[in-house]
Amino acid sequence: MVWSAPVTQGRRPDVKVSLVQMNTQGDKAANLATAASLIEAAVAADKPDLVVLPEYYAFLGDTPAQAQDAAETFPDGESYQLMKGLAKKLKVAIHAGSVAEREGNSFYNTTVVFGPDGEELARYRKIHLFDVEITGGTVYRESDTVSRGEDVVTYELGGKTVGCAICYDIRFPELFRKLRDKGADIIVLPAAFTLMTGKDHWEILARARAIETQTWFLAVGQTGPHAGGKKWCWGHSMVIDPWGHITAQASDGVGFTTGRLEFGYTEKVRANVPVANHHVLA
Repeated sequence: MVWSAPVTQGRRPDVKVSLVQMNTQGDKAANLATAASLIEAAVAADKPDLVVLPEYYAFLGDTPAQAQDAAETFPDGESYQLMKGLAKKLKVAIHAGSVAEREGNSFYNTTVVFGPDGEELARYRKIHLFDVEITGGTVYRESDTVSRGEDVVTYELGGKTVGCAICYDIRFPELFRKLRDKGADIIVLPAAFTLMTGKDHWEILARARAIETQTWFLAVGQTGPHAGGKKWCWGHSMVIDPWGHITAQASDGVGFTTGRLEFGYTEKVRANVPVANHHVLA
C-alpha cells in the first residue's frame, strides 16, 4: 500500500509525519469515517508527531451546489469537531487538509490545524483558485463557488515553523518565498491534483518548491476517480527533503506513508547553498 523511508540508525528524528492519501467521494459521513480510521491507523503504526490529510478530505462531489451544501461553519462543523477530538484523543497534531468553509454568504477552501491538545493552531484560506479548462473539455472553476483567501499563514510545532498552502498554490513560487521569509522549516500542501496535470507536474513542482525554499515539503493528495469517474486525481503523496529528494511516498490507492524530518540536514543544506541570503529581487 505504501512505501516509507528506512529508519536512520542511531539518530532520533526531529519530527515524524504521516501523510494520509484518500479517495474522497460525495458521502460526507463516510469520508469523515475513513479519514478518522486512517489517522488512527497511522498513529497506531508509526506514532507520528503530525498527521496530514488531503484537500477536500471531507467531501468531493460533482457540482458546485453540492460543494456549498457540504460546507460548514467553524468551530461547530462536523469535520472541525471530529479533527479537534481526534487530535486531543490521540495526542497528535493534525493538519486537516482542507474543507469547504462557510462564513456568512462566502465560501472558502480552508485548512485548519489542531495541536495535540485539540486546540486550533492555524487556519489558512486558499489564496490561488483553480480556474482552468483541461485538455479534453473538463472545466474547473473554483472561483464560481469559493472566495479567495488573503493571509500567508504559518504555525509553530515542536519548535519548528510550518507554512500552509493548498493545491493550485504550488504553481506560484512567490507564496513559498513568503513562507520561507516567515521562517518556515516545513511547508504542507494538501491537494486534489488532477490526473492530467499531476502526471507531468506534481512531482516536479513539489520538488522545485522544496529546493527553492530549502524546507521539508509535504505534498498530500487525493487519488483515483471522483464524481462517478468524471474527475480523477493523481495521488502520489510525498515527503521531500530540503535538497529535493523524495524520502517517503505513497503508492496508488488509499493509505498512508510516514517520513522523518531531520533538521540537522536542513541546516547543512542551507549552509552549503545559502540562497535565502542572496535574493536580489523582492
